[in-house]
Amino acid sequence: MKMSSSVVAYSFRYFPPLKQRALAYFSVQRRLRRRPLRSPCTALVTTSLNATSFTGNSLFRRMEVMKWISVIFNSILFYVCIQRFWAGSSIDKNKGMVAHLKGYGVIQSNKVAEVMETVDRALFVPDGSPAYEDSPMQIGFNATISAPHMHATCLQLLEKNLLPGMHALDVGSGTGYLTACFALMVGPQGHAIGVEHIPELVAVSIKNVEKSAAAPLLKDGSLALHVGDGREGWPEFAPYDAIHVGAASPEIPKPLVDQLKPGGRLVIPVGNIFQELKVVDKNEDGSVTVRTETSVRYVPLTSREAQLRGY
Repeated sequence: MKMSSSVVAYSFRYFPPLKQRALAYFSVQRRLRRRPLRSPCTALVTTSLNATSFTGNSLFRRMEVMKWISVIFNSILFYVCIQRFWAGSSIDKNKGMVAHLKGYGVIQSNKVAEVMETVDRALFVPDGSPAYEDSPMQIGFNATISAPHMHATCLQLLEKNLLPGMHALDVGSGTGYLTACFALMVGPQGHAIGVEHIPELVAVSIKNVEKSAAAPLLKDGSLALHVGDGREGWPEFAPYDAIHVGAASPEIPKPLVDQLKPGGRLVIPVGNIFQELKVVDKNEDGSVTVRTETSVRYVPLTSREAQLRGY
């Protein structure tokens, strides 16, 4: 997926869990501010405030100030603790990320949960990055890896088109994470193809996959990552049961629809300023049905030159 640092590829339907938890905690504290939870920071601030003279303020005013500062500090501490938890790098943290998404209803099937647990996200982000935070991350060349909840959403939408033996195409494959997930779902009898127009990212994605649970599929050829213009698809293994596009197109590219198998599904963000995640289903008679899943914000599906210029 191609994204600049100023763009967050969140679905507007789904509020980021970390912020949601922090805000929920803040709201509870606000309602219960007469008995704020105490922490070392709260105690330190309270002690300092007791020792300070509030010229012109009543005792009630001083107490209200201390209560509000206590609420703010406890909310900050809660958010920092959550951030530290998701910044881990172990398999347990990857499973924790999946459990987190299940808890918020983003992941609804056992198969999607299983594949996201199996493919460790930390292998597909730059070293030192907080791999398990629910946010997109820079991967270089004006590109990012999508937020975990967006990957989960797309896997859910495509699950029935990623059965063993099926063919899947990932346009804008980036570091290879979602392509690896596709490969595990379609198995060695199927094909998972990633297309990325930045050669350096393709080289990185191959190395990432080689360290992951999908490595045997890369070796036997059922998973492949190619340099190319994803707007033209990848005809060699067409028709596809599932196609995913990780950048927003002004309209649905005809080559991708043409390479979609009858009964197949394409998931693609469409639009310019206002964008929607479109679900395109090709019926058995060759006709196409399009529906909107949710509002999103992606960078444009464009040429390599435009991407490197920063669009």
